[in-house]
Amino acid sequence: MQNSIQSKRFVIRKSLIGKNTTINVEFKSGKSFTYNHDKVYEIMKDKLSSINCFEKYGSYTSSTSVPVVLRDKEVV
Repeated sequence: MQNSIQSKRFVIRKSLIGKNTTINVEFKSGKSFTYNHDKVYEIMKDKLSSINCFEKYGSYTSSTSVPVVLRDKEVV
């Protein structure tokens, strides 16, 4: 079963790892991006492990854009 979330910001959460969740984010600029949380986590996990917010709060968010490492990838 696949879960789906609508969001206003790009987000990776420890609590969503392994849940096969698809997230559709629509930024204030009007741009949108749909991604599979688990695929994105696998691509970003090395970087996430070094970011304080991910270790401390269990999540990484961006309210303005998709991380550069994902911009040219198919992650649905």
